[in-house]
Amino acid sequence: MPFELTVEPLILLILAAVAFVAGFIDAIAGGGGLLTTPALLTAGMPPHLVLGTNKLSSTFGSATAGFTYYRRKLFHPARWRLAIVGTLSGALIGAVIAHYMPAEWLNKMLPVIVFACGLYLLFGGTPKAPLDADAPIRKKWQFPQGFSLGFYDGVAGPGTGAFWTVSTLLLYPIDLVRASGVARSMNFVSNIAALTVFVISGQVDYIVGLAMGVSVMIGAFFGARTAISGGSKFIRPVFITVVLALTVRLAWQHWFGQA
Repeated sequence: MPFELTVEPLILLILAAVAFVAGFIDAIAGGGGLLTTPALLTAGMPPHLVLGTNKLSSTFGSATAGFTYYRRKLFHPARWRLAIVGTLSGALIGAVIAHYMPAEWLNKMLPVIVFACGLYLLFGGTPKAPLDADAPIRKKWQFPQGFSLGFYDGVAGPGTGAFWTVSTLLLYPIDLVRASGVARSMNFVSNIAALTVFVISGQVDYIVGLAMGVSVMIGAFFGARTAISGGSKFIRPVFITVVLALTVRLAWQHWFGQA
């Protein structure tokens, strides 16, 4: 039952500790699922509960980080309305068909895509902040960007934050700190949409998810503040480290069949 403790108390404490670290990292560069998803699987939770429970905990983190960026005026929702609508609709559709869509081909491609993200920042450098911090944001790509990444987050999820950061840097006149704000905020939109579907289908362990969610939220609060104060010089190495680690994890899991 979702409201019964399904793991040992010590395991729950370990999961909460992992969630704190994941929240801190996710608020800076994305990729927190790299830690929480394997941790939930290792704890012996049935796979059909892992996605939903992880969405519950990650929603806490993305909400906290997104609000922190918003409060610091580093994310303006009015400029990203089409992206929000696209992300919401894509995540809902992705979560609904998650259990019917054969995703083997997508899983094989994930390591390549995530690795490309790391190479982009490693060799391409960090884009400079525009002279005008309020430079207009083009609306042309917002809906397709939001829909595709929202759909992916609903179906799978690993690396969504990293994909948001890199694609935002490529498509808009925006610096790395603000791109991180967009990524965290859009992560919240897709998380809450997908979570709604998982809740309706009964695929959430609420005790584990809420315990991890509180830890993720605390980690995300400190992570977002650290990222904002440290700026691009701090985010860039953390981001590169996360995407390269995510590449190794995904390649090991989907190319070599290791959990």
